[in-house]
Amino acid sequence: MNKLLATLIATLVAGSAFAQATAPATPAVPAVPATAATVKAEAKADKAVAAAVKSEAKVDAKADTKVEKAEAAAVEKKTKAVTKSETTKAKAQAKAAKADAEDKTKATAKAEKTSANADAKADKTVIKADAKVETVKAKAAADKGIAKVETNAVKAEAKADVKAAGSK
Repeated sequence: MNKLLATLIATLVAGSAFAQATAPATPAVPAVPATAATVKAEAKADKAVAAAVKSEAKVDAKADTKVEKAEAAAVEKKTKAVTKSETTKAKAQAKAAKADAEDKTKATAKAEKTSANADAKADKTVIKADAKVETVKAKAAADKGIAKVETNAVKAEAKADVKAAGSK
């Protein structure tokens, strides 16, 4: 067991020493003198990439704003539904309390039914509001993903243009 442990530690030390070895002094890609066409292509590529990144950021911000608005609207809608439910239940309970002794049972049953219906309606509203927020979030994520893909395409196209200009 000790030999195994010693071997593993020695391998670890040797591996880390090898990983920290200095890189060769010569660059992997030979330096090509920049021609006017290459410089122009690089400038054009940088401009295109900057525009794409700016566009992506704009799409991201717009998507985030949509999500925030949807969440705020959902909170407002939920609060309104719950408040309306509580008000309806309170009115029903008050009406049942005012009922005559002979009608008390019937009024109480009606109040309970009204309360159940009010709760059900509020729950439906809450569920629909949450579903709408999730839909907006999904669309926002899709918009962000599309923007990211478009930015990556512009970057790849720019890189290819610079490479093509350098080979002329």
